[in-house]
Amino acid sequence: MDMLAQLYLIKDIMDFPTTMLFFVVSLLLTFKTRFIQIRALPRFISLITDGMKRKEVRCDEGQVKTIDAFHALFTAMSTTIGIGNLVGPSVAIFAGGPGALFWLLLYIFFGSVTKFVEVVFAMINRVKTDNGHMVGGPMQYLQKVSKVFAYWFMYVMAILFVGWSMVQSNTLAAIYAQEGIPQWATGIVLALLTLYVLKGGAKRVGNVASKLVPVMFFFYVIFALLILFRDPLALQVALLRIGRCILNPAAPVGGFLGASVYQAIRCGLYRGVFITEAGLGTSSIAHAMADSKRPVDQGVLAMFSMAADALLAAISGLIVLVTGVWEYGAFRSTFIYEAFKMQAPVFGQFVLLVSISLFVVTTIIGNSFNGRQTFASITNFRWVNWYIGFTIFMTFIGAMLHVEFAWLMMDILITLVAIPNLIGITILAFRHPHEIEL
Repeated sequence: MDMLAQLYLIKDIMDFPTTMLFFVVSLLLTFKTRFIQIRALPRFISLITDGMKRKEVRCDEGQVKTIDAFHALFTAMSTTIGIGNLVGPSVAIFAGGPGALFWLLLYIFFGSVTKFVEVVFAMINRVKTDNGHMVGGPMQYLQKVSKVFAYWFMYVMAILFVGWSMVQSNTLAAIYAQEGIPQWATGIVLALLTLYVLKGGAKRVGNVASKLVPVMFFFYVIFALLILFRDPLALQVALLRIGRCILNPAAPVGGFLGASVYQAIRCGLYRGVFITEAGLGTSSIAHAMADSKRPVDQGVLAMFSMAADALLAAISGLIVLVTGVWEYGAFRSTFIYEAFKMQAPVFGQFVLLVSISLFVVTTIIGNSFNGRQTFASITNFRWVNWYIGFTIFMTFIGAMLHVEFAWLMMDILITLVAIPNLIGITILAFRHPHEIEL
């Protein structure tokens, strides 16, 4: 049995229980918080309005090294708003049919509460290290439930963050390869950019992310909407196909082999997790460094940041459906690039290449930063430079990996990370319900 077959076997064994765990926990927490993703909207608007009025940014409070709440938000968003938003929906559609896009978006709605709970407990349980850094996330709050869970999470998570960077590098290299640029060259550039930003610490990560995230978001969305509304009839047909495939098996078409309803749910949910990190607890690491006065407020910011994930995922998925590129050929991570190239051969390629490059760079930077924080928690800030070196090296190697192998490894690692985190936050939410009250 070859390596790919072994990975598929492991993934198949894990799939059903993990899919149920993700969805059931998101539903439980939604009802426990009385649909806070709806109730907290006025509070979110108030936080954004107050944040825009602020003239000064306070990054340090006394000797405690924190970052501004909005820098923490954008640092966390830089890991979730990435190439997964562009590529993830097309991967879900290829494997699970058009209905997978619905389940992806549904998980984002319910999973936003999961992220809210993760961030709140990360803020409450964060600790100050000897050198004044604030460290928080699943590594800290899971210790309140079980030290086994905490160490399980930490060791797997340190590997997962490297794996995430490898997938980002792999996808961008595959896209640039279609423009005649060697994959190794893309890997080197990404590795050097990551090294430059990481050596600047938390403030540089926050500054870079807060500037690039809004730019790349609006740049991509505007052009993508122009493509979608160019042919309203094709858009209507795509929406109808999604509706028909929500609870009905997707029939085989072109290179697509057909999908069951369960396959649509699983593929949509897993890509939703990959896009948002809701259920993994990873984005709470950056949020835990925020200087917010109320943990719940930072949780609200994190929760509503997923609206951006939902918008990008919906647009990207619809473009792939409207253009039909997913129906032909084998599995690949370049569907969205092919769609842009088809609709606008010159300018469309330029827009996508620029925006997708920004998505990848900020995601790798954010993931590498979170990986460094996780590794630092394990080693008490020893050998951190070795971990950074390993991350940079693997970012380069990732550019040349086999695409299907890279995505399979990520699904398996996501499962291993999610199990302790989902169980842990559910226990904490029911044990300390007052801490997640708005």
